[in-house]
Amino acid sequence: MTLDPMQSAHNAPRCKATSKRTGRPCRAPAVRGWSVCRMHGAGGGGPSGRANGNYRHGGRTKGVVDAVRYINALVKKARDIR
Repeated sequence: MTLDPMQSAHNAPRCKATSKRTGRPCRAPAVRGWSVCRMHGAGGGGPSGRANGNYRHGGRTKGVVDAVRYINALVKKARDIR
């Protein structure tokens, strides 16, 4: 019995994404641990924070937005108490 490295690629699970143009499924092998291939977003997305190339100042990050919402909710409750 010989191990053929290409045979394992042929037996790999296939991508679950479908084409918008043809409606047919993608035939590329799915990335290990994902249900889609590398072209359809497996492990995709850029890094968050300063590591992202599009990072500007951090004023709209999730943490800042959540903090502002929390403070606004506290202010609203304080106004309702009076």
